[in-house]
Amino acid sequence: MTVSRDDIEAKARQIVGTVEETRESVQDKAMVAGIAIVGVVLLAFFLGGRKGRKNKSIVEVYKV
Repeated sequence: MTVSRDDIEAKARQIVGTVEETRESVQDKAMVAGIAIVGVVLLAFFLGGRKGRKNKSIVEVYKV
């Protein structure tokens, strides 16, 4: 069995196509995951700030 140039080119195109499909799929999932992480961080930031204002303690220091 011999391998011709056309066989190699066809296989290379097939591999490139598969890689492109996989890259697009992973990129979409990464984008959704990134947006979700940013949302969770922002939610924690705003809820934490609100709780911090509610339970704030005032400490006064006097120098004698």
